[in-house]
Amino acid sequence: MPAIVVAVVVLALFALGYLYYSRYLAERVYGLDPAFVTPAHELSDGVDYVPTNKHVVFGHHFTSVAGAAPIVGPAIAVFWGWGPALAWVVLGTIFAAGVHDFGALAVSVRHKARSIGTLAHDVISRRARTLFLLIIFFLLTLVNAVFAVVIGNLLVANPGAVIPIFVEIPLAIAIGQYIYRKGTAALVPSLFGVVGLYLLIWVGNEVPIEIDGLADQLGFDRTRDLWVIIMFAYTFIASRMPVWVLLQPRDYINSHQLFIALGVILLGILVGMDEIVAPVVNDVPEGSPSIFPILFITIACGAISGFHSLVASGTTSKQLDKETDARYVGYMGALGEGSLALGSILAVTAGVAATRADWDALYVDHSTASDGAVGNFVNGVASFANNLGVPLDLAAVFAAVVVVSFAATTMDTGVRLQRYVVQEIAELAGWRKLARNLTLAGIVAVAIPMAMALLPGGGDAGYTFGVLWRLFGTTNQLTAGLALAVIAVWVTKRSRNPVAVLVPLVFLLIMTSWALIQQLGEFIDAEEWVLAPMDAVIFVLAMWLIVEAAIALRRAFTDRAVAGTRT
Repeated sequence: MPAIVVAVVVLALFALGYLYYSRYLAERVYGLDPAFVTPAHELSDGVDYVPTNKHVVFGHHFTSVAGAAPIVGPAIAVFWGWGPALAWVVLGTIFAAGVHDFGALAVSVRHKARSIGTLAHDVISRRARTLFLLIIFFLLTLVNAVFAVVIGNLLVANPGAVIPIFVEIPLAIAIGQYIYRKGTAALVPSLFGVVGLYLLIWVGNEVPIEIDGLADQLGFDRTRDLWVIIMFAYTFIASRMPVWVLLQPRDYINSHQLFIALGVILLGILVGMDEIVAPVVNDVPEGSPSIFPILFITIACGAISGFHSLVASGTTSKQLDKETDARYVGYMGALGEGSLALGSILAVTAGVAATRADWDALYVDHSTASDGAVGNFVNGVASFANNLGVPLDLAAVFAAVVVVSFAATTMDTGVRLQRYVVQEIAELAGWRKLARNLTLAGIVAVAIPMAMALLPGGGDAGYTFGVLWRLFGTTNQLTAGLALAVIAVWVTKRSRNPVAVLVPLVFLLIMTSWALIQQLGEFIDAEEWVLAPMDAVIFVLAMWLIVEAAIALRRAFTDRAVAGTRT
């Protein structure tokens, strides 16, 4: 199968989804009002609540949610065949992720930009807020831990990416200062930022930075662990800065990388006329994880991801200039994720191997597929870039910078959101010092996921590509289902049709509950005494919250029926 044919068909389906389905959601389900005063205006403070051009907000939102997950998940999931993986990416993006991301943003904007966890209190019940906040805390812990290890592994494997990644930080700050002091549009300065970033890729390739010796001197068994600590130190500082100083300009620079990376992939496969050598449906070895439910939690970001609702209701909703911008930012952000997942699937099925035998060697079993996921993507994209005349070593650094950039911006936002959640939980528990002290809350938000990221286990790749990735995926999808439950109740209370929300909601809750139960048995058998209790606690909290949501939804339907009878 020519890879370019698959790419064109999928992108056409995404375009149709935006043109028609997102319009239906905006008008018939969420009822967007261009005259509504958004929290960015009502609560403007110049730090978190900042009315912002929708293109800049899209840049922040997309790069915050993208991370490494829409790359890693699909790169693993093609183990079952590229057909099932691509089908979930397409259907999940259009009919689940778009509904979820758009809905979380719209509902949050209507409730003073409150987080999805707090909205559970407003929409479902008081207990639901506490339950949801605890689940979100676990999710953010896993998100930040997973991406820190992904970044650490990539910087060890691709030392040429170190200079562009870290010099991008002062570059973004300079661009942010210029934009907000001059009051100029962000497009041109951010494009200069992209040019500067890619010049730095050439510099990084010529001057790779390795810290193995320093890690040995400091007593680290794995060089990756030192990078993990460096990343958490950086995100602790970044999460304290106003969004316009670093978060927005860096995200906007990185948002251009989506189009550049997709352009490289599409032009590369067009020029090279690469064929997909992987099987549509793979005959996996006996004893491999089953496609149901594991495929649907392996591909989280790129189909639907609960983390997106945290970003949408945590930082994005505080920057939305007009309520009608939610369609572009929320639904288009989901399509951006899906496009990145498409690129990942093409890279690891058409770019990374020339023959079926070569591909089979990379995906001989599920463990090999998991351990090699990021490397397969980097090598696949490098192959596409090489079709365009880019030297292979430079192309590999480019691909690594794309992955690390997305993962780092997700960590920026993830740690900031973790701090918010820590403060909310502390407020509920009556721990006023922790609730009101940003520094203390930031330390807690960093220390817990960093400890998780530094845990031994999972082989050389650590927990990320061993067992931690699957628990992250399950918790992520579970959070998406619970966010959809909040959205469904809100839509029903407004006397609008909730079917578009209920269908993905029911599917996700079935898949994630099934996966949590299955994984709990596996963790116990493997004596994973860190992850088994986490799995069990998350499952109990989720079941409790599902019951609360079901009661609230039934009450909303009853109230609507009574109101309809009266009229």
